[in-house]
Amino acid sequence: MELVIQPDAERAAWLVASLIAKALREKPHLVLGLATGRTMERVYNHLVRMHRDDKLDFSLCRTFNLDEYIGLPPDNPGSYRYYMDHHLFNHINIDHRNTFLPDGMATDLKAACRHYEEMILEFGGVDLQLLGIGSDGHIGFNEPLSALRSRTRDKALTPSTIAVNGTLFNKPGEMPTRAITMGVGTILDAHAIILLVSGSTKADILAKAVEGPITSMVSASALQLHPQCRVVVDEHAAVKLQAQEYYRWIFATEPEWAGFRSDKQ
Repeated sequence: MELVIQPDAERAAWLVASLIAKALREKPHLVLGLATGRTMERVYNHLVRMHRDDKLDFSLCRTFNLDEYIGLPPDNPGSYRYYMDHHLFNHINIDHRNTFLPDGMATDLKAACRHYEEMILEFGGVDLQLLGIGSDGHIGFNEPLSALRSRTRDKALTPSTIAVNGTLFNKPGEMPTRAITMGVGTILDAHAIILLVSGSTKADILAKAVEGPITSMVSASALQLHPQCRVVVDEHAAVKLQAQEYYRWIFATEPEWAGFRSDKQ
């Protein structure tokens, strides 16, 4: 795991978008794992701008989202399909037929989950997985006590997740209480991972996830096991980290970050 600290949330999102853009230019057929939520909106804004201004090409890219609510049709503003179309897919030159999300409307959820896993394998696995972190340390909807080898499955959401995500619905009471999510094991199968964390409200859980013990109570802690995981955080999220000096030194001196240390955004 490699962690870098950026001055603010906007700069952190720019760095993540730049890493995605670099990977896409190096491999046009990139299989990209995507996440949703407020934190990701800045990343997608940057990617849309890079497509518009720098001709970043998504035409051959394939995407797999982490999760989808159960019982929400794709045209529901609360669904993650709607979110992805609104914030990214409708603004870039990606083939919508190559954008995949779990089928939250499936009559047989277990079969839909197995099919999702099979599709990921069919495309050779996820090349680069983008992640955020929940306030209890979940990645995807892998709530506390999720098995660290879990696969794509239907999952009950915790009351805290429902309370937080419910604010994104016009009527919070209409938020589903269950979702389909990639498992922790599915996420760890990605060839490379980027975790983006911003804001002081995530400082405690970030420190537990990256510097604490690996535990199913904090599913993001399993990322410590991944051989190619980068964690990008802003100053507010970094305040509880013990090794801040080292993380800053890595970004300031390692050659791999040289092209990303410019003040240009």
